[in-house]
Amino acid sequence: MEIRMLQGVEGARKAAGSAVVIDVFRAFSLENYLFAAGVSRILPVGREETARELKRRMPEALLVGERLGVKLPGFDYGNSPWQIREAALPGRTVIHTTSAGTQGIAAAAAAGADEILPSAMVNARAVAEYLLKKRPAVVSICCMGLNGREEAPEDTICGNWIRDWLVGRTPDIERDLARLREDPTVARFFDPDKQWVFPEGDYHMSTDADRFDQVLSAVRLDEDIFETKVIF
Repeated sequence: MEIRMLQGVEGARKAAGSAVVIDVFRAFSLENYLFAAGVSRILPVGREETARELKRRMPEALLVGERLGVKLPGFDYGNSPWQIREAALPGRTVIHTTSAGTQGIAAAAAAGADEILPSAMVNARAVAEYLLKKRPAVVSICCMGLNGREEAPEDTICGNWIRDWLVGRTPDIERDLARLREDPTVARFFDPDKQWVFPEGDYHMSTDADRFDQVLSAVRLDEDIFETKVIF
């Protein structure tokens, strides 16, 4: 098994084989929580305009997403698992667009990846176990980072965990999470003035390692529209 470690949208554009697209804060943590809460469909899209057009065609769907972390105007929710946790979710369809995670799905699809696995710390071990059973020739671990452009420690840590499990090593999860908590990049989740967009609950929910044993897969429906499903 060849394992490629890639960063950001540019890295995802080089994905091949099984593409593990990682966005811990917060896109794919959110998608895992949404499915666990009973959402029936998640439709990730790259462009904001595509998301708004889908909402016009599917007015009953929840419109969820952000740019630079902030909820887009007119959207039902931002990209926050904490803020959406009390919404009426069972049976709902969610249209989802973000600065990094959904861009990574689109980029990996454009690169011709065989499959796309949206992943986060909350389901990282399940993703690794799935890949160990499948044994693809190539695994592309795409760490989406901050806004898809800058490396982010949480995504790299998660990617390293998956790589370690694939090669037979045991990552030190407690050590990595302790170091992450001290990293200045996560201070926004503990800033009283930023709780409206980066609630502390998002940090704790997103770093709840191996909370779920599910694996997500995103498949293309149209040029800029995908559907995420639970496949394992």
